[in-house]
Amino acid sequence: MKEDKIMFTEVVKAEYVDGYKVRLWFNNNVTKVVDLKSSLKGEVFEPLKDLDFFKRFTIKYNTLEWENGADFAPEYLFDLPGA
Repeated sequence: MKEDKIMFTEVVKAEYVDGYKVRLWFNNNVTKVVDLKSSLKGEVFEPLKDLDFFKRFTIKYNTLEWENGADFAPEYLFDLPGA
């Protein structure tokens, strides 16, 4: 019997919740809200501290990405605790 295994974690849908929280839907049928506030470290993430900028994420290459090129690995997002 062949099992269907998910080889790669992917974000398939995302929506802004509030603050730095985003609801994420993953390709393994897991949905969770993550708080990214403490993850915004480093020069590329500095613009995301502006909530208006933070809210303008898109899904690109199966994860969250912002117009300045900032992104998070989908595995990192999946491993974050739910908010």
